[in-house]
Amino acid sequence: MTVTVPFQQPERRRSARTALHLNATMRDGNRKVPARVIDISPHGCRIACSTVVADDHMVWLSLPGLEGLRGRVAWHCEEFIGLEFETPLNDAVFDRLVAQHRQLPEGEIKELRSIASRTHWLARQAGDDDIAILADISRQCAENAVVEGLKLTSPKKG
Repeated sequence: MTVTVPFQQPERRRSARTALHLNATMRDGNRKVPARVIDISPHGCRIACSTVVADDHMVWLSLPGLEGLRGRVAWHCEEFIGLEFETPLNDAVFDRLVAQHRQLPEGEIKELRSIASRTHWLARQAGDDDIAILADISRQCAENAVVEGLKLTSPKKG
């Protein structure tokens, strides 16, 4: 018997994403706008950003402590953008970035829950083209909020 999960797209990423809450700047031509990295992998990231950009458009993403990353807009929906890095992050650079932001503070976990709620609401209002992306963002942010929340409440080892 096959079970179908509604609104879930097949996984197309080369590597799993790690939840982060990181302020960044996205540059689209001469326009620089604030962005927030929601999750990241060596090959790309998901950001929340108020600027609309077209699919396949090239942008620059500036993250604290890293050189600018050039990336292709793989998808966009509402205020969310999926970027594929032109050059994947080196494993050591990626590991350092994740280690520096390993545990999300409680306020940032609440923001993940808020994003999950907002994208769930948007998915319920969305047309056929956007519903799968919004539902996936909602699911991933909710899962990340639960996982990060459990890290806060788990006893420290060692």
